[in-house]
Amino acid sequence: MTEVKPYPQIHKGLRWQVTISILLSWLCHSVSGQIHYSIVEEMRKDSVIANMADDLGLDIKQLSSRKLRIVSDVSERYFYVNVDNGNLYVKERIDRETLCGAAATCSISFDTVVENPLNVFSVNIQIQDINDNSPAFHPDVFTVETIELTPTGTRFALQTAEDPDTGSNAIQSYKLSDNQYFTLSEDSNPDGSTFLELILEKPLDRETQSLHELILTAMDGGNPVRSGTALIHITVTDANDNFPIFTQSVYKVSIYENTPVNTTIVTVNSTDKDEGINGEVTYSFSKTSKNVHRTGIFSIHPVTGDIKIHNKLDFEIAQNHELSVQAKDGGGLVAHCKVLVEVIDENDNAPEISITSFSTPIPEDSPLGTIIALIKVNDQDAGENGEVDCKLVDEAAFNLISSSVSYYKVITAGPMDREKLATYNITILASDRGSPSLSSRKSITLEILDVNDNPPTFKKSTYFAYIQENNLPGISIYSLQAIDLDTGDNAKIIYLISNIDTEFPVTAYLSINIETGVLYAQRSFDYEQQNEFLIQVSARDNGSPSLSSNTTLTIHIVDRNDNVPKILYPSPESYGSAIFEMVPFASEPGSLITKVVAVDADAGHNALLSYHFLPVSESPYFTISKNTGEVRTSRIFQEKDTLNHKITVIVKDSGDPCLSSSVTINLVIANNFQQVAPKFQNKLTGEDHHSNLQLYLIVGLAIISLLFIVTVLLVIISKYKRTKPPPIFGPLSSHLYPQDYPGILGQGTNGTLTFPYSYNVCVALDSTENDFNYMTSNQDVPVDNLIDADDSGLGNETLQETLPTNSCIQIYTM
Repeated sequence: MTEVKPYPQIHKGLRWQVTISILLSWLCHSVSGQIHYSIVEEMRKDSVIANMADDLGLDIKQLSSRKLRIVSDVSERYFYVNVDNGNLYVKERIDRETLCGAAATCSISFDTVVENPLNVFSVNIQIQDINDNSPAFHPDVFTVETIELTPTGTRFALQTAEDPDTGSNAIQSYKLSDNQYFTLSEDSNPDGSTFLELILEKPLDRETQSLHELILTAMDGGNPVRSGTALIHITVTDANDNFPIFTQSVYKVSIYENTPVNTTIVTVNSTDKDEGINGEVTYSFSKTSKNVHRTGIFSIHPVTGDIKIHNKLDFEIAQNHELSVQAKDGGGLVAHCKVLVEVIDENDNAPEISITSFSTPIPEDSPLGTIIALIKVNDQDAGENGEVDCKLVDEAAFNLISSSVSYYKVITAGPMDREKLATYNITILASDRGSPSLSSRKSITLEILDVNDNPPTFKKSTYFAYIQENNLPGISIYSLQAIDLDTGDNAKIIYLISNIDTEFPVTAYLSINIETGVLYAQRSFDYEQQNEFLIQVSARDNGSPSLSSNTTLTIHIVDRNDNVPKILYPSPESYGSAIFEMVPFASEPGSLITKVVAVDADAGHNALLSYHFLPVSESPYFTISKNTGEVRTSRIFQEKDTLNHKITVIVKDSGDPCLSSSVTINLVIANNFQQVAPKFQNKLTGEDHHSNLQLYLIVGLAIISLLFIVTVLLVIISKYKRTKPPPIFGPLSSHLYPQDYPGILGQGTNGTLTFPYSYNVCVALDSTENDFNYMTSNQDVPVDNLIDADDSGLGNETLQETLPTNSCIQIYTM
């Protein structure tokens, strides 16, 4: 304990008392663990009592951060502490008499709380009395009636004065004004109180003086002395010479505070030896300051003297009641007695729970033992009725630890996960030890702050998306959503995409909305260029540190029928507008003549090709396979049949809508050109037998001249390249489609060519050379060398005479 230095506002005469009180308090503190101070009442507002920081051993610089404060509903009215300097100040003028009444000692206790770490200190301030109240009589006028025959030595009871001060400042003596009839007597009751009596020293004579007025003065022992006076009116009457006499001067009674109203607690009784009206006694409460508020609690019957409870008693407000009762006879003589009422406590107050300190919210990763709240428990009852046990109700995540007699700490007892439980309702149950026990509950709501401990997660590790090619740029393709169990910024997710397959830049084809996870196409996709994209999508939260997770998205480009079938063989680009094929006259039905080969850049059903003759070009001589494109003979040829046939093959895919390409092929039926020429000649003769002969000759000469020029050119080219003339009119299927390239014609083909090749089909006029020759792709043969069978017949001339030694047809396949 620290001694409190006397300040100017403390009475100088009390300095030695304050010092002794402080020393005694210091000795007491060393045992009890409390800090004791002693001050005088009526100190000025903002007077310094002591430096609590020094007394408590606290660092003044930390008082603000540690939240030094007074915790008391009563004490906060009278005191406050300055966290800047640690001084304890008087907040409001303290009147010891108002605060403690006539109690021998008066003190104010409160708790001082500091945090970080949390500590509670008990402080007791002793309030010393000063002589600030003068003695006073209630009432200040006494009326005494007495008969003239009253014998000397008769005593008249007087009401004593009251002084709220205590000790030497209380009433010390009384003095009666000078007179010849009465003197003042002071004596003590068994309870130690003083009672006054007027003693008649000289017989009264009503005829001489019927009224006597005396001044009664009460003086205290203060310095300076204070005093109070009362006026005594003494009326002299006739012949009522006996006073009422109570059977007891002091009545004592103990009752429980829950005693019902109108219950009789005690009956006072007095007797008067007089007869008639002078012997009739009436009872009433004396009008004293102590009786003013108690007369509202108790009532007295004026005739019987029964004292009853008028209003409910409350032990917590007052434990003892002192009643002054007077008995007055018909002649005006009065007697007094006291009734002392002791109130016994009942367990009628449930414990009170107050939250002194509460920390909310707290992070979900708070360590075990984190202090959540400081709880104060108080019960206004006494004894076991005021002893309280405190616990938590159904809450395994927290513990309740006793900090002092009336304080408890709520601390964490287990890990917390905001994602499982974001709010805790902590209920404190306080029960007293009375019978029956009373209890109360207090609930506090603890919010849990989120910590970024959950990464964003996708529902699947792999997603698949499908989009048709030729899409519009900017359309949304797919939406990915990740879930983050955290909240706030910790749950704000941004989405990013990156390459898994590094062959193409993903950002050139795709983009993603970083907030919604919606994937967009940057450009139009082409299935034929890229039919699949494999990308990685990352979801990253906005926490600190940031957490992320990945998923894989496979985007399949769905093919559309946007490519027409491309005919590889026979290729119109290689031959111009006319394509010729030689068909042996002696071909059996079903013999392979040629094969139309086509491909489609699309896939799946869109690339499934079928081959057909155009209806206008259908021929009874030939058939075509719908699936393979093979053109075969449908019957045996006869001499009368047409030698030259023009067929149109259309290639269709199976898409929707269907796309197609076509090629026209000229088929010449002959074993050799010698057979072809007469046929053409007969045909021309039969059809044009009415034509002008001169016209035939001119046309024939022109054709012969043209064929001669072509033959000469072919001979020159052949000699220049030094190539061996290929055989002609051999089996078409065995030489036009060699066994080395089964993709052209052969078993197990699907009607497409998988490798690009260029072929030259050379026709020799020598009947002994009956094979085709395959030329390399760098050999260029003019398309003009191709033989059109429709123009090969000229008069009676034979093809042997008009055609050159050999002729080649170039075939291109891609």
